[in-house]
Amino acid sequence: MCLAVPGKVIEIKDSVGIVDFNGVKREVRLDLVDVKVGDYVIVHTGFAIEKMDEKEALESLEIWKELLKVQEDF
Repeated sequence: MCLAVPGKVIEIKDSVGIVDFNGVKREVRLDLVDVKVGDYVIVHTGFAIEKMDEKEALESLEIWKELLKVQEDF
């Protein structure tokens, strides 16, 4: 099973961006998308694979938070 996680681009240098995933910041390759700082992207295996609408991204991140909370409760 593969998961693609949404995050916010907070910095860009050449083809590498720093993406914030709810406070966790990671380097992500941006070769496949045309984005700017502040955009949300879907990331899979270290590559941004799609630009995402901010509203959809925030809704998706809320669902992730809920899923992680449920997992912590077990």
